[in-house]
Amino acid sequence: MARYSHIIDLDDYAQSFSKARSLARHHHFYVGPTNSGKTYQALNALMQAPSGIYLAPLRLLAMEIRDKLMAAGIPCNLITGEERLLVDGARHTASTIEMMNTKQVVDVAVIDEIQMLQDPDRGSAWTAALVGAPARQVFVCGSNAVTAPCLALITHLNERYTITQCERMTPLLMEEHSICGQRYSKLKLKHQLQVGDTVIAFSRKDVLTLSARIRNWGYRVASIYGALSPEVRRTESERFNCGDADVLVATDAIGMGLNLPIRRVIFANTHKFDGVASRPLNATEVRQIAGRAGRYGIYPTGFVNVLEDDEQLHISHMLTTDDTAHLTQLPIALQFSQLAEVANQLFTNRIAECLAYLIQHTQVIHPLLHLTKMDAQYTQALLVDAYAPNMAMQDKFIFTCAPIAIQVSIEKDYFLLCLQSVDNHLVRLLPKSPPWLDGNHPQHLEQAEQLSQHISVYAWLSFKFPQIFIEGNAVQGLRSKVSRYIERALLIQKGYGETSREYDLVGRKKR
Repeated sequence: MARYSHIIDLDDYAQSFSKARSLARHHHFYVGPTNSGKTYQALNALMQAPSGIYLAPLRLLAMEIRDKLMAAGIPCNLITGEERLLVDGARHTASTIEMMNTKQVVDVAVIDEIQMLQDPDRGSAWTAALVGAPARQVFVCGSNAVTAPCLALITHLNERYTITQCERMTPLLMEEHSICGQRYSKLKLKHQLQVGDTVIAFSRKDVLTLSARIRNWGYRVASIYGALSPEVRRTESERFNCGDADVLVATDAIGMGLNLPIRRVIFANTHKFDGVASRPLNATEVRQIAGRAGRYGIYPTGFVNVLEDDEQLHISHMLTTDDTAHLTQLPIALQFSQLAEVANQLFTNRIAECLAYLIQHTQVIHPLLHLTKMDAQYTQALLVDAYAPNMAMQDKFIFTCAPIAIQVSIEKDYFLLCLQSVDNHLVRLLPKSPPWLDGNHPQHLEQAEQLSQHISVYAWLSFKFPQIFIEGNAVQGLRSKVSRYIERALLIQKGYGETSREYDLVGRKKR
């Protein structure tokens, strides 16, 4: 066994998508900055096609595109990890990219946000879509950051492509003077804010603190951050869209897909914590976020600004520098069949051991591919082995793919409860609806966000283990109730007193 190795070649990988290989596929690349109409053109092709799929980076985007097709009189299914809304006679489907059906041939496929190939955790789903989307016409939309390796892969597959370089439809300008000048000041920010502004922060606490403060200054405020469910993000974006909110405060969650009437983007910080350390925003991030300003058809020009003078140089540089990724290899993920093969070879039922062995011994023998990072999956595998050692390998694999943030204690605890329910063959009901859900007090906002995450995990597992998670049909009702509470709480929550920038300033003065 010491000499056993698993070899992956591009041709073998490509042949695993048999339907795609049976088609003479043509790829249409629509690449360019935000507000350039690239996705709009691809969606027009999708709507005119007899059949098609839209592959979204986010559940929210899949929902929005499905609604758009339905409003146009085109029956459209919605398939994500958490829901299956099937329409009789529908030949179009909007889905999250991980849920791509590789067996159903369609006329048109739209792969959105192709620059997500760079994502260390999810990038392999875009590689799979690029190689395996079973459509005669494949429309690829996104920034120009990863075009070169995509074209190299398509050329290797002997498939055709065309490229349309899309230009921004409204100019994007960096304002000459920062919001606060040389030094940050709450008072200066208050007097510089305008209707149509979006303030970008990079933590939940900062978004809530700034939202509460700006509301106290007399503005109506919408809030968007990552812990909010797609349903709540949609409500908040709609409030800003229809004029019920004057100012939006958001994280970089707005940088992907949301179409918002933003006149000016203000960066409340030019650094973000990436899970390891605080680092400056990179060119792709700045362009994706700042590019939301100047919505075509609403504002003739988009504006960008920062809080202090010395931050202008970095944002200006990121807006003008080349954001082509240093990506020469596309990520691919391991499949369960490969794990099962190793388990048989090693005579083990420990999935973490099999993953570790594959990570060490898998050879990807093509310069266009590499094995994706599997840190999160391996961490979950260790937990699965520890708490359900005798569970079937295939069920273990499902739990290693569960969409949770394992580093968050409350998510980890709920994950383990669900794991043990499956391991012990015990029915698990939906989390109970707490009495405070019917109230208006914002003190339970964080609990509601956590409950919303538990509901999402339950919904995901209900499709994998319907005999255990038997209340899948009740998910929507509870989710809606939780979302309505969160929406009410966002309107009256008080924030956390000071933002991270302000805490840092106080710390520096003390030193």
